[in-house]
Amino acid sequence: MEEHQFRRALELFPVVRSSTYCAEDDEISAASSDNAATSGRSTISATKSALKDSAIMEKGNSANEKEFLEMHAQKSVASVPPEQGFWNPLRSAMQELLGNEEGQRFCESFKHVHESLVNIIDTPGHVDFTIEVERALRVLDGAVLVLCSVGGVQSQSITVDRQMRRYNVPRVAFINKLDRSGADPWKVIDQLKKKLKLNCAAVQYPIGLETELQGLVDLVQMKAFISKGAHGENVVEEEIAPEMLQIATEKRRELIEIVSEVDEELAEKFLSDEPISVDELEAAIRRATISLQFVPVFMGSAFKNKGVQLLLDGVSNFLPCPLEVSNHALDQNKNEEKVNLSGSPNAPLVALAFKLEEGRFGQLTYLRLYDGTIRRGDYIVNSTTGRKVKVPRLVRMHADDMEDIQQAGAGEIVAVFGVECASGDTFTDGSVKYTMTSMNVPEPVMSLAIAPSSKDVGQQFSKALNRFQKEDPTFRVSLDPDSGETIISGMGELHLDIYVERIKREYKVDAIVGKPQVNFRETITQRAEFDYLHRKQSGGQGQYGRVVGYVEPIEEGDLSGKKFEFKNMMIGQAIPSNFIPSIEKGFIEAANSGSLIGHPVENLRVVLTDGASHQVDSSDLAFKLAALYAFRDCYQKARPVILEPIMLVEMKAPMEFQGPVIGDINRRKGIIVGSEQDGDDAVITAHVPLNNMFGYSTGLRSMTQGKGEFTMEYHQHAAVPQDVQAQLVKEFQNKRGSA
Repeated sequence: MEEHQFRRALELFPVVRSSTYCAEDDEISAASSDNAATSGRSTISATKSALKDSAIMEKGNSANEKEFLEMHAQKSVASVPPEQGFWNPLRSAMQELLGNEEGQRFCESFKHVHESLVNIIDTPGHVDFTIEVERALRVLDGAVLVLCSVGGVQSQSITVDRQMRRYNVPRVAFINKLDRSGADPWKVIDQLKKKLKLNCAAVQYPIGLETELQGLVDLVQMKAFISKGAHGENVVEEEIAPEMLQIATEKRRELIEIVSEVDEELAEKFLSDEPISVDELEAAIRRATISLQFVPVFMGSAFKNKGVQLLLDGVSNFLPCPLEVSNHALDQNKNEEKVNLSGSPNAPLVALAFKLEEGRFGQLTYLRLYDGTIRRGDYIVNSTTGRKVKVPRLVRMHADDMEDIQQAGAGEIVAVFGVECASGDTFTDGSVKYTMTSMNVPEPVMSLAIAPSSKDVGQQFSKALNRFQKEDPTFRVSLDPDSGETIISGMGELHLDIYVERIKREYKVDAIVGKPQVNFRETITQRAEFDYLHRKQSGGQGQYGRVVGYVEPIEEGDLSGKKFEFKNMMIGQAIPSNFIPSIEKGFIEAANSGSLIGHPVENLRVVLTDGASHQVDSSDLAFKLAALYAFRDCYQKARPVILEPIMLVEMKAPMEFQGPVIGDINRRKGIIVGSEQDGDDAVITAHVPLNNMFGYSTGLRSMTQGKGEFTMEYHQHAAVPQDVQAQLVKEFQNKRGSA
């Protein structure tokens, strides 16, 4: 399946409200393909991307199709009325693909039904690119959760569900691949209820499955929709066949019963046994979906273009428009007090920069407009930096194609050129000083050393790394303090491999890459006291600072959610208050590099209880150094341990290979947390140290004769065994000794 299918659908079937939606794919499968030679890498089944493109009739030659896709395939499609020019290029392209009369009829039939476009953001399915899901969910109004009718709810589905809940995003679900052998949408719905704890129900019933898939019964309208034509382009509405009427009636009653549990209006009619009209049921489903109490489940086959049209109607009918979504900003003039945003184009401008790209004409910044209107030539203010900048060019993106526009209003996604900023910055028109809460940025779990192959390309190498850091908050660059090597960190091997390849492709720099290294961390396990006096006298003003207190671990489940916390619990003025920030800085700097293996120390609380100062010799530097040395002095007394990233690994293989797969996980020091049978396959879930997962794709392929597949995602950091800790400390000391 090519990566161009649902995207075309959402462009050609514009939805009635200007809203921002996201298609989320749960599928990361099969690390057993030949090209997945690097350990731990998995391939992606492009289900949602296929869905995005499936509604176009694929008639005509490949050159015409390519030209059409280049013109219309979109990363984000903002609201634009037909008279502003969307339908003319669409009509031209479709006439070229389908012929004049058929192309004209195709466009006109939808022009009168659907009046505007949606903003659609496609996100990668691979866990290494989870930041793309985070930033999309941060700015969208609704989402389409795409699941495989055979694979069902997988580990990545659970991650995506958690991300959706974090941002309170209403969603509809789409069970794809009903044409595949073994398709079972009812099994998937049961998994949605049990594994994701979703209150959901099917709004459709399939007419046939696997090779017999013909269409779907709409349980809301109680009509059958049969997909005909070589590419499913002709959707014919029919009465439900007599042999299916009973099961369809039962499924509709089940749908009504589940929705009525969370919607009072529908419950009254249901309990009174009154007939429920199509409009009443649609309205109830919409209310329950927007209030996050219900998830309508659609189904079909993106590859066969069956069910996609009905899904698009569902997006229109059940997901919210911007005015129905509650958004708020933080007022910097009122101590970050929450301010509700109206979503009005007449309000003061509030926009969030959520994605950056290096375009042909400089930095391209994607903006989600929450309030107000932005116009070409306007001056806007970056609330984060305070800088005032002009908008020289305003565009609406259609993949790599750009449509110049003069203005855009609340609810839209646009892009601007020539505006320097960072991902997560907020822009206003200057009349208010608001900032938007940023997205959740996970910490990197893997690093590797990298260097340019020659000094002649050092400038281009640095330019590439600086650009990538601005574009991707999960991509970090640092210097090893001992070796002086440049270290890049990210979410996994694939994540880092792609950036290494981009350095070569986009900047013509050949890079020398080291072996991937796991990002360990350190923490303490018990309370330890410190009482340190820093005193230095060498003529003139000396240095004097004494700090007294203790360090303790932040217990798991602490409501603050902080990795580091500093508390000033002093009574009196033993240390002047102006030196307290320097003491905190000293402890933060010390915690950036633990003494075990030089990795950051987390889950740490520092409490300052007393101290002493000198009227002449005390200074910010003196107290900062006192804090730094105090931490190092008490660190070993706090019994530090090394933490390693633990991955949630889900393996699927024929039952005959269950024993070898479990045995291999045990050898990798993994812990089996679940095992179940799915048809002829065994599905095994385990927690495995990332450091032991190198080479797993090759190993799984070998032990299952190429029939096994796995998914892997970050679970947590946990303490390493004592023997592993001793080995890591020894390696660190040897490395430091030879540096």
